[in-house]
Amino acid sequence: MSKPNDANWLTLKKAADILGVHPATLRRWADNGEIPVLLTPGGHRRFDENDIERFAAERRQLRSLAPATQVWVEKAMQRTRADIAAKEERPWLVTMDEARRDHHRILGRQLMGLTLQYISGGSDDLLVEARDLGEAYGQSSVEAELPLSTALQAAMFFRDTLVETALQLPETTRIRPEANLRLMRRINKLLNVVHLAIASAYEETLPSCEIIHFLEKKKKKTTRRPCS
Repeated sequence: MSKPNDANWLTLKKAADILGVHPATLRRWADNGEIPVLLTPGGHRRFDENDIERFAAERRQLRSLAPATQVWVEKAMQRTRADIAAKEERPWLVTMDEARRDHHRILGRQLMGLTLQYISGGSDDLLVEARDLGEAYGQSSVEAELPLSTALQAAMFFRDTLVETALQLPETTRIRPEANLRLMRRINKLLNVVHLAIASAYEETLPSCEIIHFLEKKKKKTTRRPCS
């Protein structure tokens, strides 16, 4: 995680005090990739105050959920945060510089928080925010010269994480099938908006033939035809 100049960085103890947990607990969450952390040259952990506030808000929302939904959210958030923080290079991150990677990770964390709000019973007004996030991600992907297929691959990776976690719930909890179905429908409704917004960002930024070129150029060498 790079260190932006305008971030307000907190020590491990200060961040733990804000969350109301022992520093060892926050250290474990950070080591597991559940919350973003910066390591100083001296090996000390520093936390962005905005990340801590967002994490605290998610924990407050989590406590208000039904037990079975809590289990899903906890598992999905842990898995998604770990994936976002993973050092393994995803295809959509390989060609990006560090600043753009950080930007995409931030968008991913924002989408996770928005998903939590929506499946917690949030109104459809949140779908407007989902669309805005999708457009921001799409625009950033265009600027990074990612093919549309690669940009959508990242969004589908996020969807797969959430859906696979939901599908495992009946095996690990006593959640009723109809409750799990409602959960899946809300996940899909929100992420459909995100996927369409990503595609719209490409359509608004690039002429149709340019989008085709984006899709083809990494599969084979093509002769670029001018748009008419």
